[in-house]
Amino acid sequence: MEVSGVKVWSPVYPVLIGKENNPVLRVQIDAVGSKKAVALEGLTLDLEGTDQLGDIQEVRAFFTGASSDFSVRRAFGESQDGTIDPHFTGSQLLQPGSNYLWISFELESTADISRKLKVQLSEITVDGKKMQATQATGSPTKRMGHALRQHRQDDIHTYRIPGMVTTNEGTLIAVYDNRHDSSTDLQGDIDVGMSRSTDGGQTWEPMRVIMDMGEWGGKPEDQNGIGDPCILVDRQTGTIWVAGLWIHGHPGARAWNASQPGISPEETGQFMLVKSEDDGRTWSAPVNITEQIKRPEWQLLLEGPGMGITMKNGTLVFPAQFKDGNQIPHATIVYSTDRGESWQIGTGAKSQTTEAQLVELADGSLMLNMRDDRGNSPGGRNGLGARSVMITKDMGQTWTEHPTSREALPEPVCMASLVRHQTPSEEVLLFSNPLHRYVRKNMTIQLSRDEGQTWPREHHLLLDEGQGNGYSCISSIDENTIGIIYEGSQADLIFQRVDLAELE
Repeated sequence: MEVSGVKVWSPVYPVLIGKENNPVLRVQIDAVGSKKAVALEGLTLDLEGTDQLGDIQEVRAFFTGASSDFSVRRAFGESQDGTIDPHFTGSQLLQPGSNYLWISFELESTADISRKLKVQLSEITVDGKKMQATQATGSPTKRMGHALRQHRQDDIHTYRIPGMVTTNEGTLIAVYDNRHDSSTDLQGDIDVGMSRSTDGGQTWEPMRVIMDMGEWGGKPEDQNGIGDPCILVDRQTGTIWVAGLWIHGHPGARAWNASQPGISPEETGQFMLVKSEDDGRTWSAPVNITEQIKRPEWQLLLEGPGMGITMKNGTLVFPAQFKDGNQIPHATIVYSTDRGESWQIGTGAKSQTTEAQLVELADGSLMLNMRDDRGNSPGGRNGLGARSVMITKDMGQTWTEHPTSREALPEPVCMASLVRHQTPSEEVLLFSNPLHRYVRKNMTIQLSRDEGQTWPREHHLLLDEGQGNGYSCISSIDENTIGIIYEGSQADLIFQRVDLAELE
């Protein structure tokens, strides 16, 4: 038997602080013939181009046999030279066909996530023969980030549904579902968690719970779930608001279907708010505004999720969604013109739309960018699924369709993020979602310089090609930098910093 070829795939995955094994290279060794077996005896890596080798705590090699699945790994060999041009030696018999080897990194907890890593395979040794590899796909340069929340961390089964803002003091506040018992949506034992960073996402304080309905009404916590958070900052006062959906009762049922017409907690889902007036250090008790904004005939009303905005005139606006009396969903807005003392609601922007995000355009109108549950059924001129986009000039009383609706922003039916960002020279719109027609993979940021009329391909940045739950939220850190939190394949919630120059 002999080796007929060696190929290297460099997946576009971030390397994450807090995660022990981050796959950075996959090596495919193809063997042919059926006579004497051959053995993989060593490999050498090239880390030239890494910004700071000290960011790497350990490099590991794993063999996965005939499977390319990193989860079935077993260790290969030992590193002789640490992390500087590491060389691994061992003895692993190869089988006819394709054999797979993975390289992974573990980062120091102090690694600077603004820096980059680079790793390439210099050579492998099979039965004493040194061989070169062919670079197949992907990029050898790796971004860094945080595994902000991981499966089973703090004894919580799953973390989902991220929202994030940058406060007036420059603090990053991330909110999300703490799903204690399973990954499923409400109803369940779910509360809203919060993570806080005062250094632009380089480090994060321990998670805290800011919305929890406990055992309200004598029912257990798994019948008082609250989640799907949406967060906004009042830019005039600095107050941070978080909205959440509370479901009371309905054991074992999905809230989307179980909630019914009415106003009371026993009948229908509740629109709840908490606020912080000290930059996220402490939070108020939940306040219920359902009676102010929900029509009794609607089956369900809930927020975003994601992030809301403060308009130039000071109006606070949450994206929202409701199911009408015919159980048809519509995206809309919930807003306050008096600093959160009272709240109002718009009309449905478009049927069969749900999770939305919004921006104020230069002319003062609001753009609502919506998940369209029609998916890939006909709807756009190309007949394929994409985000629906609507415009309102009267706070959601009437809506008009934007020219890009169901055309410009492909989606696999998922939540997305849309923000307005001030660079040193201009205002731009930024959008993130899994950029794929059918599957929640390829987390990508896009940039528009013309108020969302176009999203040129040259201003796309692929952050993560892995397949995950796909929800995301962007927030401006400073003029040149944004942060993004998203649901990925490497962790439940991933945070990355992005230099805007990478989108140019």
